[in-house]
Amino acid sequence: MFVVKKVKRSKENIMKRETLFNRRKRRTRANLRKKSDQKLRVSVFRSNKHIYAQIIDDKLGRTIASASSLDKSLSKKYHTGGNKEVATQVGKLLAERALGAGLSKVIFDRGGYRFHGRVKALADGAREGGLSF
Repeated sequence: MFVVKKVKRSKENIMKRETLFNRRKRRTRANLRKKSDQKLRVSVFRSNKHIYAQIIDDKLGRTIASASSLDKSLSKKYHTGGNKEVATQVGKLLAERALGAGLSKVIFDRGGYRFHGRVKALADGAREGGLSF
């Protein structure tokens, strides 16, 4: 017979998870700085319900283009923003806006998130849309 051990969600566990996420985020960003050659950066934020992406010029500290699952064109078509299909469409929309601004080469910043699921779907959609990274 198996015994299921219940894990308490204490403040220490939550703090540890946030700390690990921030470490991954810092490590990813540091590696990108080494390899970027001053390219613009595609930053991704993922919540449980939605996904957001923006192209950032770190030199100027400005957002060049952005897209999210809350955009009117996507929110009318899809009821939720928390799946891979919507993430792919957000990536395509971001690529379309970037190409409109004259950008084609960027570097992908996944933040502290693993490169799978919705984050990967967004990257694939951006590649399909014409961005190269």
